Amino acid sequence: MVRFLFARISSGIMLLFVLSIVTFTIIQAPPGDYSDYIRSQAINQGGASFEQADAQAQAYREANGLDDPLPLQYVNWIKGIVLHGDFGQSLYYNKPVSDVVAERLPRTLALALVCHILASIFGIGFGIVAATRQYSWIDTALSGVAFLGMTVPRFLMALIIVYVLVFHFDVSEVGSFYSPQYGGAPWSWGKFVNLVQHIWPVVAIATFGGLAYNMRVMRGNLLDTLNMQYVETARAKGLSERKVIMRHAVPNALHPLVMYQGVVLPYMLTGEIEVAIIFALPTVGPAIVGSMEVGDVYVTATFMLLLSAMLLIGNIIADLLLAALDPRVRQTGRAAA
Repeated sequence: MVRFLFARISSGIMLLFVLSIVTFTIIQAPPGDYSDYIRSQAINQGGASFEQADAQAQAYREANGLDDPLPLQYVNWIKGIVLHGDFGQSLYYNKPVSDVVAERLPRTLALALVCHILASIFGIGFGIVAATRQYSWIDTALSGVAFLGMTVPRFLMALIIVYVLVFHFDVSEVGSFYSPQYGGAPWSWGKFVNLVQHIWPVVAIATFGGLAYNMRVMRGNLLDTLNMQYVETARAKGLSERKVIMRHAVPNALHPLVMYQGVVLPYMLTGEIEVAIIFALPTVGPAIVGSMEVGDVYVTATFMLLLSAMLLIGNIIADLLLAALDPRVRQTGRAAA
């Protein structure tokens, strides 16, 4: 397994390098860059003529290396990352990209982890309940909940919640993590409660969507597993139905959900993008969209590179979790080693 893990990490690094080239090229493919944003701002807000705005844009391009050939821009960017841990300078925020990432990534990851954990716990639990009570009213009700979670767009749920909060409950502090009095205050129980009061709509919507997926997959897999021969054998040995389900059927039904963890890490970072934009929360999703709108290439490329790294890390973690869950995978890993 150690050799397998080393091989996966080595191949992951090479794949990440290839993905960085592809990502950087795709981001630069559309016409225009941040100098076009400078030009439009100078004309629309500064009252400059087109010639004056164009001169400012051209000077900005030369000062920031935007006139350099694309391969040279990529080499300079990747060299800064490998040699100095420097992801470049954000053109829009006018500060290092690492500072932008440090501001948004931890809070996004914490928020996404909470949503994912809640969605997994409730989704797997509801899936077990629905599968063990097939065709009952409980199964029908839970299947209806899963159908709504899979089909109702998240932005629509977010808009409905914003409308209700603003126009029916007169909530004015929509679009931040804290109230003004708690913004720079040290951590306390009151600040935590205030945080929960601000982010519960995002947590509820993201959890609802993830719960629906987990429940549908768990229900379908568990129904298939309960018809397997080894489950019938366990029942024939006199084990209680609860032990048969929890010790024999559920661990094997979890395999597809465990493998799903391989793609859930980048989804956790961007899955709340629609809700975060509507609630104007300073997280990763809106930063990616905003940087693409203004041509802040290094911010976009860095976040996309992080998402690629998360995808690779997630797949490795999924393999390890699956090996811990299924002895057959461990035996295969030893044989391969």
